[in-house]
Amino acid sequence: MFSCVERCIAQIKYSIPEEVKAGSVVGNVARDLGLDVHSLEERQFRIVSGTKDAQFKVNQNNGVLYVQKNIDREELCESLSPCLINLKLVVENPMEIHSVGIEIIDVNDNSPSFQEKGKVFEIPESALPGRRFQMPTARDPDVVVNTVRVYKLSHNEYFSLQIRDRGEDKVPFLVLQKALDREKRPEHKLILTAVDGGNPPRSGTLSVTVTVLDSNDNHPIFSQEIYHIEIPENVPVGYSVFKMNATDLDEGVNGEIEYSLGKTLKKIVYEIFELDKISGEIRVKGKVDYEANDVYKLDIEASDKGTPPSTGECRVIIKIKDENDNPPEIDITSLSSVVSEGSKPGTMVALISLRDKDAGLNGKVISSITPDLPFELKPSYKENIYSIVTKGFLDREEVSHYEITIKATDRGEPSISTFKTFSIQISDVNDNTPQFSENPLQFYILENNAAGAPLFSVNAKDNDINENAAIIYHIVREGKQKDIMSFLNVNSENGQISALKSFDFETLKTFQFHVVATDSGTPSLSSNVTVNVFILDQNDNPPVILYPVSSNGSAEGVEEIPRNVNAGHLVTKVRAYDADIGYNGWLLFSLQEVTDHSLFGLDRYTGQIRTLRSFTETDEAEHKLVILVKDNGNVSLSATATVIVKLVEPKEAFAASDVKSAAKVNEEDNVTFYLMVTLGSVSVLFLVSIIVLIAMQCSKSTDYTSKYLQETNYDGTLCHSIQYRAGDKRYMLVGPRMSIGSTVMPGSHANTLVLPDKRRTSEEVGLVWFLI
Repeated sequence: MFSCVERCIAQIKYSIPEEVKAGSVVGNVARDLGLDVHSLEERQFRIVSGTKDAQFKVNQNNGVLYVQKNIDREELCESLSPCLINLKLVVENPMEIHSVGIEIIDVNDNSPSFQEKGKVFEIPESALPGRRFQMPTARDPDVVVNTVRVYKLSHNEYFSLQIRDRGEDKVPFLVLQKALDREKRPEHKLILTAVDGGNPPRSGTLSVTVTVLDSNDNHPIFSQEIYHIEIPENVPVGYSVFKMNATDLDEGVNGEIEYSLGKTLKKIVYEIFELDKISGEIRVKGKVDYEANDVYKLDIEASDKGTPPSTGECRVIIKIKDENDNPPEIDITSLSSVVSEGSKPGTMVALISLRDKDAGLNGKVISSITPDLPFELKPSYKENIYSIVTKGFLDREEVSHYEITIKATDRGEPSISTFKTFSIQISDVNDNTPQFSENPLQFYILENNAAGAPLFSVNAKDNDINENAAIIYHIVREGKQKDIMSFLNVNSENGQISALKSFDFETLKTFQFHVVATDSGTPSLSSNVTVNVFILDQNDNPPVILYPVSSNGSAEGVEEIPRNVNAGHLVTKVRAYDADIGYNGWLLFSLQEVTDHSLFGLDRYTGQIRTLRSFTETDEAEHKLVILVKDNGNVSLSATATVIVKLVEPKEAFAASDVKSAAKVNEEDNVTFYLMVTLGSVSVLFLVSIIVLIAMQCSKSTDYTSKYLQETNYDGTLCHSIQYRAGDKRYMLVGPRMSIGSTVMPGSHANTLVLPDKRRTSEEVGLVWFLI
């Protein structure tokens, strides 16, 4: 097959159809230019200028020029024919510049289309056969034979279609063949079809409606069907282009003419020109630029004021005369848009070429580069060809990319300058390790967390980018608490820590583990952080009644007291405890139910039930007391105990068993004695603890480990203290009974003393007890 290759003064021309697949071969440029194929890569054989989005590429291994991206002739050249793309190819050592022309052959890939969905004609019934009406023209972006060639009209007995050639365009006219009768048929529906000359042909249709009207049987007529006018570019706004003149043989309003632009013109026509509807004068209202468009086609309609109005049409073709108004142009071929921060001075970054469409001094161009950048512009032996190279060392962490601006100025009077900017990215070297914001990290979580739910996140930052800054997290599963770390999991991508089990403050209060952050560089860098986790208490344990407890385990007891006891007599004491700590374990007692409020009173802190007055003969022999025990949590939990108090006669009580009565008196005396001893001991221990704390305040130590105080079993009527450490501070909580080994939420100010940061050995840690 003939490849359409021709040589003409150092230029080769190829022809290819549009819409060819990417990778299609255009031709062997190296062979056609007589270049040595084996030295193409060494001589950096490449394309340095051409289409903006690089539809073509040359293979340095064999010199074959092939299509890189889809080619749309209509996008590149619009209606120009032939469509020619000029490429500039360069080889170095020695440098040679060759021009290659590629003609894009049109393919019939567009169908004719009308800008309007439908066209309505109002024709008077007095219209004579042979009357013509201009119809909208179809637009087809294809050219030559593939553009619109034929118009067809649907079959009817009243109208025919006539095609008139107006230069390059074919304009369809609707021709009346038979006189119309509005009373017989007031409306006609027609279909206009536009067919292009492709193989196979493509077509588009337009719905045409003809409404039959009366009268006004003369239409305006122009002296010419086509007017040719030439104006210079850059004419001022308001410039008069041409004055239309149409005549109408009718008189009165039927002979008064108004002018208007056709409704199917290109949008740019309405932006550049305006038409005075009365005078018919065409004036300039926008910028006329030869480089944007060198010819404009205006369809002018003249309409009289009859009822219905009649119209006449003509076409005005306006050609634009070129003037010297072109700025310099800069073509940039980037050899390396990404430069390593370790590049040496003198590394080539880009190759640029300059040109100006003007001639003489107006086409001579001088260039410069943005100052104060580590790059410089070096001219080559050929005019208007420059290379951009580095002139210093680069540091990505200091500046990650540069905006380089090239300035091109012609030597016209006055001179015109052009600026073009492109970016150079500085590639990264893995020279930064991941860093945590602080080490160690401390987190506080509530007990009873949902298994598998996220607890908190660790985050490290790396000053590098891309894979050098892509951090992966993992837990070091070694150390004293391996069993706990086996339940922990870390999201390797975002550092989110989750636990596979729920923690219980009553069994575990704190634990420690290590997280390692590793980047993805080669070689990779890593760092680790120590994570201290403190578990905070929740009010998840209800009070437990210790006394009274009957044989079946329910909180119910029976107390018998003589009728002759005095006010303030201790009937019994409700004992309870709560496994929580702090306010969550602080128990309060209240009477939920009582048969006689004047007889019994309940101490809300100790749970002691005492008589409020002496009994009378009218008092009932049996009284039921329901005691509510609740903690002080945000959502308090509670338990109830029932005490049945029976009143017995003193003689009956003593007669039943003198020994039992005596034992009971001794037991009450013993309880009173033990209580006094306990209170005295607590007071002494409290003073000793204060002295020990003062001594610790004065001592110096560097041990920052947390110590938790232990306590003995307690029935809920006394208070104790707990010491713990959070960060660089130690705290002591003073409040009601807490379970052994419990701690409190750091940051709470209730019942908490802040202690100085001193070391305490196991021998120094003691209990601090005192009364509420």
